[in-house]
Amino acid sequence: MRNDFLIRNAELQPGAQLCDVRVRDGRIVEIGRGLAGEQAIDACGCALIPGLADHHVHVFALAARYASVDVEGVTDGAAFAQSVRAAAAQCADGAWVRVIGYHERIAGPLSRNELDVISPRYKLRVQHQSGVLWMLNSLALTEIGGAPFPECVEVDDVGAPTGRIWRGDEWLRTRIGVEAPDLAKVGARLAALGVTALTDASVTTTESAAKLLADAHRQGALPQRLRLMSGAELTAPEDSAFQVGEVKLLLDEARLPDVDEVAVKIAFARANGRAVAAHCVSASELAFALAVFEAFDAPVGSRIEHGSVIPESALAQMRARGVTVVTQPSLIHRRGDRYLDETPAREHADLYRCASLRAARIPFAFSSDAPYGDPDPWIAIAAATERKTASRRAFVPGEAISGATALEAYLTPLDAPGGPVRQVAMGSVADLCLLKTPMTEALRRPSGELVAATLIGGAMVFRG
Repeated sequence: MRNDFLIRNAELQPGAQLCDVRVRDGRIVEIGRGLAGEQAIDACGCALIPGLADHHVHVFALAARYASVDVEGVTDGAAFAQSVRAAAAQCADGAWVRVIGYHERIAGPLSRNELDVISPRYKLRVQHQSGVLWMLNSLALTEIGGAPFPECVEVDDVGAPTGRIWRGDEWLRTRIGVEAPDLAKVGARLAALGVTALTDASVTTTESAAKLLADAHRQGALPQRLRLMSGAELTAPEDSAFQVGEVKLLLDEARLPDVDEVAVKIAFARANGRAVAAHCVSASELAFALAVFEAFDAPVGSRIEHGSVIPESALAQMRARGVTVVTQPSLIHRRGDRYLDETPAREHADLYRCASLRAARIPFAFSSDAPYGDPDPWIAIAAATERKTASRRAFVPGEAISGATALEAYLTPLDAPGGPVRQVAMGSVADLCLLKTPMTEALRRPSGELVAATLIGGAMVFRG
């Protein structure tokens, strides 16, 4: 469809008079009643909202998910082994089998020994659902080569690799090689959910990786607007195929970085006009991040990614420091039962805060952390309002927020998460999501199935 058309009879605000919206050359140029035009979509009184922005996603890993065996829903070792063997049976001997979503609750800690029993004839690599650990069998270890090994490769008492590789994605890519991922499935899936903008939060994004993403955007495979974090320098292309985002600080409480190293990164960010984004999934990681933000004067707009555990005592410091929290309430639904079972009861109130962040006037925005979380933003909206786990247990219900507030956490700009909510307004870019129901009904039962059409720059990228 051309980028010049009308959307008629759209609900722009709940309960307000229906309007027609004219799109031309990628922008909204007229809003009124009874507008004339040949090409038209009749919204029939349904909600028209700005396209949703996912403020923290890992695009390449999400693309790889579609070519992987996902075992997050597996409950025991026998079912895990069966899933892996069934996938391997579809491959030639010696092929790579990639498994994601593993957790120790399935079959305990894994090493090359356990994986060799399951899959001796295939190169098997299993990713922990946290994304911090890969576990390889012996055939896979042979493929990646021998010593000397970097620090990320765990070795036993005699220096032999155990098969466990911690935060070694970049090194593994140098040994395994990298195939250009098929990003079209990612772009299509997100478009069908009403998502029009993404921040890729990967610390490993290099200039070459950024070029792959930019090319996919230019070619329409990944139509969403892009903002890219990285751990080092990036240069924005002249055609604005992506924005350069924050400098990522990857914090791991078991191996917190050297303070001087962090100081250099913050100074680099400031010198390049970039903010800092710190990965924080534990109270100790948050405490470290806030301390270094304060000590080295992190730039305005710096972010706490995840904010999985935020002690009440940290709220005032976060407010004073002016940080933004980018969190993932969909994990309340997806992993909430495990969090409640494995986290001390006294810490439950600190898990995935929403309402208390709002009350403390701390800016926050929502995201998926896909593929480690579900890419569907409507699951996150439901979880933030219901505060229920997959088994319908209450998950810190005092942190519930309204559906409208949850939706707004997806409607802030890529470069200002938690900032002013984008509106369907004259002159604004036509990044739009048309629903199949009025807004009140959509927020009563949030679902990705309610998306009728998605436009980016006035171009139709999804029509349900």
